[in-house]
Order: sequence, then C-alpha cells, then structure tokens
Amino acid sequence: MWYKNLTFNANFYTLYRIFSAKSNKLSPFSVKTVVSQLSDLSKKAQDKMNSVNNFAGLLEFEKEFLGKKSELAKISRDLKNLPAEEKKEIGQQVGKLRQELTTFISAKKEEFSQQELAQKLAGEWLDVTKEIPRKKGTLHPISQIQQKVEEVFTSMGFEIADGPEIETEWNNFDALNIPAHHPARDMQDTFWISRENSDSHKNYVLRTQTSDVQIRKMLKHGAPIRLIAPGRVFRNEDLDASHGNVFYQVEGLLVDEGISLSHLKGTIETMLSEIFAKKVKVRLRPGFFPFVEPGFEVDFSCTLCEGKGCKTCKNTGWIEFMGAGMVHPNVLKNCNINPAKFSGFAFGFGLTRLAMMKFGIDDIRHLSSQKIDFLSQF
Repeated sequence: MWYKNLTFNANFYTLYRIFSAKSNKLSPFSVKTVVSQLSDLSKKAQDKMNSVNNFAGLLEFEKEFLGKKSELAKISRDLKNLPAEEKKEIGQQVGKLRQELTTFISAKKEEFSQQELAQKLAGEWLDVTKEIPRKKGTLHPISQIQQKVEEVFTSMGFEIADGPEIETEWNNFDALNIPAHHPARDMQDTFWISRENSDSHKNYVLRTQTSDVQIRKMLKHGAPIRLIAPGRVFRNEDLDASHGNVFYQVEGLLVDEGISLSHLKGTIETMLSEIFAKKVKVRLRPGFFPFVEPGFEVDFSCTLCEGKGCKTCKNTGWIEFMGAGMVHPNVLKNCNINPAKFSGFAFGFGLTRLAMMKFGIDDIRHLSSQKIDFLSQF
C-alpha cells in the first residue's frame, strides 16, 4: 500500500547525523532527543497502520497520533526550545509526518465509507421491476350489494336514477299521495329542514325514502318509464341493532301500458334469485301504503333454511322484505300521466337490510363502523 513507502524514517536518520556533526554549536542532547522521538513515532505509526480495519480503530489511531495529547503534538510544542536555525528544518519534518498521517486517515475514512455503503446497498437493495403483492382494499358491503342490484335491474332495462337528499315537502309527501295528517310527517319520523310555509313546495325535509326520485322523473319524462333509485334516506328513529336514522334504500318504478301484479312479482323474484344465487320464492300479503293501490307486503323464502323454518325467519320460512304495489292513480295524476292509459308498479326496500341478510350481519350499526377488522371481511 502507499503508506509502506513513507520516507520520513530516512529523513530523520539524516537529520540525526547532521545535528550530531554540529554538536560543537548545538545542544546535542536536545536535537538528538527530538529526532529520536520523531523516528520512533514514525515507526510506531507504521506498525499500527496495518491493524486499522474499521472506523473505531481509525478514531483511536487519529487520537493517538494527531490528538491534542498525542506525542506529535508535544513535539510540536517543544520545538520552541530548539535553536532557531534547526527549528525550521525539524519543523518541516514534523509537518511532513503530520501530513502523511492525515493523508492516511483521510484515505482510510473514504475506504471504510465505501465499504459501509456497499454493505447497505447489498442488504437494502430493491428490485423495482419485481412485482410486489399488495393488499387491496374492498368495497363496503352496502356498495357491493348496490352494484349487484344495479347490475340485475339494468339487465332488465331499468335506468339508474338519482335525486337530492334535501327534498321539498311536496315531492317527499304530497305528490306520493301522503296526506297532511299522515303520521309519517310527524317530527318523530321526519327530519325537517324548514316547515314555516303553507306552500309545501317551499318546505324542505331530509328525504324519508327515495320515492321522491320517481316523482321527479315522471314529471320530467312522463310515461313509459322504468327506473330504480338507490340512495341514502333519513328517519328520526332511535338507534338499535336493527334500526338506524341514516340508511340506504332502493326505490323501483315501472309505468307502461298493460302492467300488472304478475310483472311486479316476476321482477322481484328475478332480482332476489340473482342476489342470493339460488331460486327464491316471493309471496304478497295485503298491506297499506298511500302511494300504491292495491298495496302489498312482500316476503321471500328464507335462504338459510330453504323455507323449513329457523331462527332468522322466526320459524316461519319467510322473511319480510319490502312494501310494493300498483302505483296509485293519484300519484300518476300528480305527475301528469293518464291513469286510464298507463299503469305501473312501485316497490321500495332497504339496501342496508339486504346487505345484512346477504352477509349475515346481525347489527346495523356495524355498517357505519370504521373498524378495519369488520370491514376487511368483505
């Protein structure tokens, strides 16, 4: 290596002979002592150079030979005691030794830095072209069900419609044949935004169902029309495992010439059979809803027990699902559609409840939870 060719030992020997020859003019002891110290120090430094193999060892080497308390520092301080004519010559040799030691230390620092960098690169190397498996997120269970419902109905020619969540009293109640004295308008069921005007077109509520969308669409497009309106609705209800004040609903509407209950039943059976990936039976029970006549409660056969009876269906073999019926003539008239020419059916069901049944969720509050351990199941 380069430091094996150092020349300061030979220089010190030459100085020693020169100063010895001038012993009649100098203090031989002082000059000889300094020269001898430098010679010994250079040999000692060379011997230790080969044993320096890491940063810790290099720091010790630097402290020993170039530190404030090092032998070289002491020699530098003692130069003032030499005669002026010899101080310059010996001072040059002290400086040369210090420079060669400094060069060695700098070179070693660079060498160790490169070794450390190489080790890091070897251990932390990343192949950016390698495909790394990534954990992907999933859609919320309600979103999954909504997409499936939309897929089924669009395949049957239905339009996906949307409307505002803040709705006029007229669109949310009056146009749907819900009279002013109907309990659904009570504060216990409805979140009112404003209720200070005698004109129901100027009073506003958080919509209680997505049925308002069918009103808006029929007023704009008339008949024939077929649509579903999935969306968020609001009810002023107490929260528990099966009730919420914010949930998701799907409203369905088909108005055309010659529409009957058989079309309604077939549409619902088709949708449920696709959702649960098995044949599902539907039954209609008489029920009252202001916006349909006749009106029905719709049940479907329990998909868990195949209609034999279980805890989920309360041992009846049937699960209550939705309200439906033939669109009331007054609703058609409110939307400027002739009920003598056109008929239609409408239905509404809870998308939230359908998701609970599809995925076996026993508490509606889980669906508004931010818990990753719950959501990651889907």
